[in-house]
Amino acid sequence: MELQERLDDVGSRIAAGERQAGRPAGSVRLVAVSKTFEAEAIRPAIDAGQRVFGENRVQESQGKWPALKAEWPDLELHLIGPLQSNKAADAVALFDVIETVDREKIARALAEEIKRQGKTPRLYVQVNTGLEPQKAGIAPDDTPAFVTLCRDELGLSIEGLMCIPPAEENPGPHFALLAKLAVKCGVEKLSMGMSGDYETAIAFGATSVRVGSAIFGAR
Repeated sequence: MELQERLDDVGSRIAAGERQAGRPAGSVRLVAVSKTFEAEAIRPAIDAGQRVFGENRVQESQGKWPALKAEWPDLELHLIGPLQSNKAADAVALFDVIETVDREKIARALAEEIKRQGKTPRLYVQVNTGLEPQKAGIAPDDTPAFVTLCRDELGLSIEGLMCIPPAEENPGPHFALLAKLAVKCGVEKLSMGMSGDYETAIAFGATSVRVGSAIFGAR
């Protein structure tokens, strides 16, 4: 399949998932995960109409996205990989959405940079729903207090929650937990679901899904 076909296929599956869940058409946004792919591999997706992309690393993104964003000013770029505090300035400068706010040190660094740069990227808190020691994210029980800290003490506007369920587990309970936490935290957006499980995520209320290999092919 060509990239255009793969993009259309994912779009059709998202639309079917919305219908099955009784949700309005267009209520789930597709974040095309372009990490490790060069600008030339990304251009066909932009030409096909895709406008929202996800990247894992700040440094890698700096090498390709400023030129692409200059060419297509309506592109929206999401940081979906771990963020280190020494990259906070670069992240705020480049990304429209940062989905991986996962500890107080990062939240403070972002608050400082947002104030300094006068830019307001939309922010998500990453939740480690599986309590995996090797994975980034706030523990589920600590999430409401962390969101409150971000909002009340640091003045950050938290738009949503994000999770990456353990690879070997049924993702459904993890998505259900994230949706429950979102209600508790008073946030509306849920970034959950990847190439292998985004249809399940839509059934549990995902407002955006992060799909890479199903669009760009294997890395």
